[in-house]
Amino acid sequence: MSELPSIVDVAWLETELGAQDLFLGDVRGPNAHARGHIPGSRPLVLGSPPPMSDPEMLKALAPEVGLRLRRHGVTGGERLVLYDRGDGVGAMPAAQMAELAGHPRVAVLLGGVAAWPRELEVGQVELHPVKATFEPRFDAIPTRDELSGRLGDETLLILDVRSEEEFRGKQGYPCDPRQGRIPGARHLPVEELFAAPGQPLPPDQIRVRVGDPNDIVAYCHSGSRSSLATFALRTAGYRARNYAGSWHEWSRHDDLPLERG
Repeated sequence: MSELPSIVDVAWLETELGAQDLFLGDVRGPNAHARGHIPGSRPLVLGSPPPMSDPEMLKALAPEVGLRLRRHGVTGGERLVLYDRGDGVGAMPAAQMAELAGHPRVAVLLGGVAAWPRELEVGQVELHPVKATFEPRFDAIPTRDELSGRLGDETLLILDVRSEEEFRGKQGYPCDPRQGRIPGARHLPVEELFAAPGQPLPPDQIRVRVGDPNDIVAYCHSGSRSSLATFALRTAGYRARNYAGSWHEWSRHDDLPLERG
């Protein structure tokens, strides 16, 4: 079984494209795919993790994502590489969804379709549904229950990638009933992980900023900025996951602790 890093670049893809165990999925949607796609890829829309991390919701969602994978011809035995327009906004959440469903080898293409140096193919492609079984991996999606139970866990780094004002509870979103941060979270604004939009800093520079934790969960207000942070962290080789519920969910549960200042 071939190994697969969590983030690959176009140089890697040019070498591997055409391999029988490679499935290249375009998460932009079938219309964008038909207008122009990396040769050999197929449209594969998986969505994003839900904004609320109730276990019942995840238990219902995982087999639904597995069904989407099978309908598009994904068996779970291949290397699954996902790409978007180039900024990671679509591919990183889709990768987490595939991981939730139980796919064991999922990667995101750095730079997406915009980084592909050769001519794009145009037109629709035929999909071939398959029969396959996926075993859900519920640990792929961090939940408020997991985080609240690991607040003192030294092996876990909870990374708050919001602004300084949000982190300190001074100026958050008015839709949130409470302001502050998850106790013990370290602050690192998402902008400090990127050299430019869709372009993470070199891995060594990210590691200088983050250190060497065993496990990272990133969060923001509603999971968008932290999804990008997760993308950047994975380029540096970290085991990183995005808490999609983020502060929008955490702040709504009065039983969950917070810090300010």
